[in-house]
Amino acid sequence: MAKPAYSRILLKLSGEALMGDLSYGIDTTVLKTIARQIKGVVEMGIQAAVVVGGGNIFRGSAASEGGMDRATADYAGMLATIINALALQDALEQMGAVVRTQSAITVQAVSEPYIRRRAIRHLEKGRVVVFAAGTGNPYMTTDTAAALRAIEIDAEVLLMAKNNVDGVYDADPSKVPSARKFQTISYLDALNRRLQVMDSTALSLCMENNLPIIVFDLRAGSSIERAAQGDKIGTVIGPHQSVLVGAASGARREAGG
Repeated sequence: MAKPAYSRILLKLSGEALMGDLSYGIDTTVLKTIARQIKGVVEMGIQAAVVVGGGNIFRGSAASEGGMDRATADYAGMLATIINALALQDALEQMGAVVRTQSAITVQAVSEPYIRRRAIRHLEKGRVVVFAAGTGNPYMTTDTAAALRAIEIDAEVLLMAKNNVDGVYDADPSKVPSARKFQTISYLDALNRRLQVMDSTALSLCMENNLPIIVFDLRAGSSIERAAQGDKIGTVIGPHQSVLVGAASGARREAGG
């Protein structure tokens, strides 16, 4: 097997990715598939950390729009990410992986507090580290948490696993049949085009710290392992020049997130 392209990665999983085709909650089949791939990444010798979202259980922004206090809604969303983190931890442990869940808000009975140096030590020992509760602050998305944690632990790449989305496009393919996918796109292009791949705070953090982002379809075969290994998959966001390729078929595509 060829040497992996990265020695340490951070994977961002949305809550919707864990939901699969369900309308709510966690699809255990999808969860096991994700866990199997993460374990495969570790077996390649790659140190792996994960940030999980909570949109499959509770979305703070939607509750806020319905009249709930925004800070309270965001804290409720953080609790949803802890549920997802524990589910992922269990799935990984059942497959023989060693896992540590760290939460940005204190939940002593089920997780460690987030401590950067401890997280790095876990990774160095070959443990999977699952980061829960976002940044621990309201008004901050789990995308921002993923960018922040990736930078803090010195990850070499941020893998953005999307649910049935195979990359970043120059327009919404559901409305523009001629939309083309970017093979690569620069941080500035992604920001200026407002492609909504991730929120602007997260994207700016990655740009300022020169952290590459790979946006790919979680449902594609062995996609997490392929992305971590350095295979050409999805769209790469980085400091390089933007390159468009022809439109692809199959997975639902979008101009961003």
